Amino acid sequence: MSDKSTAGNMLDAAKAKVNEGADRAREAGHNLSHAVTGDMKDKAEAVEDHAKAKVHNAEANAEYTEGKREAKDGDGH
Repeated sequence: MSDKSTAGNMLDAAKAKVNEGADRAREAGHNLSHAVTGDMKDKAEAVEDHAKAKVHNAEANAEYTEGKREAKDGDGH
């Protein structure tokens, strides 16, 4: 990954999880709006937000894994 410390990796993992949560909340809102109005734009935005959430989840997992590895190595980067 990069030369971040364990804390840096864990902070980035937390940020990615917050972004994932926001994406999932937007997805739910768009799905609800689509269910009420039938507007396909809302469904498309829900699909987009779902994809973004998956990306943020993957980023969080990668940062967390790297942080754990860094904690075991303890080499500072």
